[in-house]
Amino acid sequence: MRRLLSDDNDGSRHQRVILQLKDQSTLLIAHNIELAPRVPVGMGDRIKFRGMYEWNELGGLVHWTHHDPHGVEDGGWIRYRSKIYQ
Repeated sequence: MRRLLSDDNDGSRHQRVILQLKDQSTLLIAHNIELAPRVPVGMGDRIKFRGMYEWNELGGLVHWTHHDPHGVEDGGWIRYRSKIYQ
């Protein structure tokens, strides 16, 4: 974890964290905490995740890291310390 940001409360609430990847680029994870539990991450922690990536000029973002409430799409998840948050 490179940086913990405040929650995005505009519309659906999202927990936001910035990861630093092996190539030194950064990636924003926007995890919907109305559909999935908050992940108790801290600075320096490592996570595994599955979600939808969208490119932007800052490196991109990953969202849809939760189950699909309608059961239509494959959901995403965040794995932290062997627990899955979805």
